[in-house]
Amino acid sequence: MAQKNSLAVPCEVPLLAICFLACVATALELSVNNQPADFSLTTMPGPPVSLSCLVQNSSQAEELLWYRGDGQVDLKDGNKVNISNICISPVSVSDNGVTFTCKLARDKSVQVSVTLDVQFPPKLTGEESLQVEEEKDVTLSCDIKSNPQAQATWYKNNNTLTLEQNRYQVYHNSEVFQLSITQVQKSDNGTYTCRVTSILGEGSKDFHLTVEDKKPVFPKEAVIAAAVVVTVTVVFGIVARKDTIFKV
Repeated sequence: MAQKNSLAVPCEVPLLAICFLACVATALELSVNNQPADFSLTTMPGPPVSLSCLVQNSSQAEELLWYRGDGQVDLKDGNKVNISNICISPVSVSDNGVTFTCKLARDKSVQVSVTLDVQFPPKLTGEESLQVEEEKDVTLSCDIKSNPQAQATWYKNNNTLTLEQNRYQVYHNSEVFQLSITQVQKSDNGTYTCRVTSILGEGSKDFHLTVEDKKPVFPKEAVIAAAVVVTVTVVFGIVARKDTIFKV
């Protein structure tokens, strides 16, 4: 019996060691700006944003990687082990919604991501002049970008535009605000204003619409007939000149 017990002991020791190592590996984690899980960082265009990634619960040197979206960020040699810092400077509107991720080099499943929430007011200015023939269709388009998303309204001659059914159509998403007018009339002459507002500010753009007289449409058959008459006249003119020369 004593021999059996002595033979069983060596088999149990590696199992305990493996269990211990698994627990240590599981405890290894990262944090970005002291946040151990994915998060969103609200900021404004202009001032730089610093992100600091730190290895937690590690007893050895661990290499870190940074990604901007799917692309890897180049890091200096002294900025890769156990702690790594990157700086986005200056922050721009195009950085809105971009995700930066810090990963453990030897196990990329250990990671923390931060998504930039760049907030900015709508930027909409200027004016545009449009001429359109009566009974034609026209579309007025405002390109708008804003975070948070802005509310948009159409005005005509500084009064809120009353949308006539079957003649006016409004299209609106996060980046464009359009007004379409079907079969414009003389009464549609005027200045249309696209005005957008958000909690951070507002902007507007004017459209000066001029409805021109409808151009007369000539029958195609009449045009062809007139061309034939002109051609025949010219031909006879040439023949007459030849006859005159011959007689002389």
